[in-house]
Amino acid sequence: MAKVGLIMGSKSDIDIVKECMNTLDAFGMEYDVTVSSAHRTPERTVRWAEDADKKGYVAIAAFAGAAAHLAGVVASKTNVPVIAVPIAATALGGMDSLLSSVQMPGGIPVATMAIGKAGAKNAALFACQIAARSDKAVYEKLEKYRETMRDAVIRDDESLRNILGK
Repeated sequence: MAKVGLIMGSKSDIDIVKECMNTLDAFGMEYDVTVSSAHRTPERTVRWAEDADKKGYVAIAAFAGAAAHLAGVVASKTNVPVIAVPIAATALGGMDSLLSSVQMPGGIPVATMAIGKAGAKNAALFACQIAARSDKAVYEKLEKYRETMRDAVIRDDESLRNILGK
């Protein structure tokens, strides 16, 4: 079974990370969670990133606010795909984190999701998509997930038409 590495810059990010964890759980994906800061524990962060391939991660989701260097530091030390999830941790509402994550220089790619819980959920889904390239069971779960979303929209449309009498 494919495994995802989850790394957050601070324990205070756990409410956002839980959205990712819950989504990975729904797809039966394994994951490891750690707290390590690009600024306060850089050596620890680098060691964790360098070991990512040995741990069997198909992807890494990095959660960070403010300057949000975590995803970039991790990506610079591994070839495992890194997914940044910006967190609103300052008066800028996460825009600083988003821009820090998305503006990686050419050569060190980081996929960047939306700020906060939507980004955490999408990071999990993106990791599942990566895993699904070689795991048919995950692929089938993604197909079912999309079908369920589509069916919900169709039901909502039908319900609205009934309410409006059209």
